[in-house]
Amino acid sequence: MEDPWGTALALFQVWMSVLVGLVLLPSMFGLSLGVTGVYIKLLVHVLEWATLRIQRGRKEKPIVPIPLPNGIIEREGGSMEQEMLEVRGYRPRGSLVEGEFALGDVFYFHKKGMESIVDDRVTQCFSSEELASWNLLTRTNQNFRYISLRLTVVWGVGVLIRYGVLFPLRITLAIIGMTWLVLGTSLVGFLPESSAKHWLSELVHLMCYRICARGLSATIHYHNKENRPKKGGICVANHTTPIDIVILANDGCYAMVGQVHGGLMGVIQRSMVRACPHVWFERTEMRDRNAVTDRLKAHEPKGSFEIGGIIYPVAIKYDPRFGDAFWNSAKYNIVSYLLRMMTSWAIVVSVWYLPPMTRQDQEDASQFAQRVKSAIALQGGLIDLAWDGSLKRARVKDSQKEEQQKMYSDMIVWPEEQPGSPLLPHTQD
Repeated sequence: MEDPWGTALALFQVWMSVLVGLVLLPSMFGLSLGVTGVYIKLLVHVLEWATLRIQRGRKEKPIVPIPLPNGIIEREGGSMEQEMLEVRGYRPRGSLVEGEFALGDVFYFHKKGMESIVDDRVTQCFSSEELASWNLLTRTNQNFRYISLRLTVVWGVGVLIRYGVLFPLRITLAIIGMTWLVLGTSLVGFLPESSAKHWLSELVHLMCYRICARGLSATIHYHNKENRPKKGGICVANHTTPIDIVILANDGCYAMVGQVHGGLMGVIQRSMVRACPHVWFERTEMRDRNAVTDRLKAHEPKGSFEIGGIIYPVAIKYDPRFGDAFWNSAKYNIVSYLLRMMTSWAIVVSVWYLPPMTRQDQEDASQFAQRVKSAIALQGGLIDLAWDGSLKRARVKDSQKEEQQKMYSDMIVWPEEQPGSPLLPHTQD
């Protein structure tokens, strides 16, 4: 009987040889053998077949539930003025005097308050959207349960492939990529400041991120490359997951701005900053706008919404059919999140580079930021809501409360010279 340790060592050598020759080296130099593309096409056909089988199962078994909408409150989607019309009714402008207050207006705010308590829009945006069909990633979820034996067998085979084949491959690539990033950037950090150091830093970062992207089976589609961010400006994207960095850095190197982390992320951040002038903020310092502005002014490249400069908007959108890439940090830590990503089918993402934008003379920082955000949301097909993402953990800011109060005040107090208002349309006699 052969030595089991010798057999295991031989299998490990074969595994590493295949990994290095067919995955690691091509990814480091930005090459592709086309295996991922074939895998994605095959996966699309399997998911389409599963969708058809589920639809047939609904006809054969009416008890199979239909997908539920995202959210339980059906909102009208109009502005405050439009919705207030339903409360006050359509009356001519002349029936109101300047500064008149209608007691019935309280019902509008009562309705909005109850909707927010039951199902607020902020929480919805930080929850995974229910797919129209099952993507075979979970045995049961909110809408899909046992339908047929064949579908169950396909799900079981998928579990074996994802956990028995893809996961070991991906975790190996992730370990190699992270190790090389920490060691490579640490070694480059010992070099004196020069153009050679910057070139090596970009090379190390680019190689590591490409390896990590292969570790996620990432298929990235870049659009409008002529608008790619250039040195001297700031790249702004709809940041929803930590792998956004991996996705963007596959097409170029960036000096990042972010929050200081502990643990494994902290080790990686400290090594990266030795080779590249990244800017990491403490959580308390991130709340200090003046401190952030001062750090960015002293940093290269210069620019932000408040200090001016060129902004390069980028829209990133992940295909939810192959896996849910959104990171709900209040529910999952970074390790459990990455494990979920590595056991999904794949990461398929589209990246749009938008034309550069600069702050206009009549704009303040908030208006400029809103304009950039709206452009990103429009290109990525995302919902453009006027709220701060920090609301998922923090209380509503006083400025946001005052904004709603001002909107209502403007509705009931109109200048004398204004012939009509958007709330109460002017009618001719």
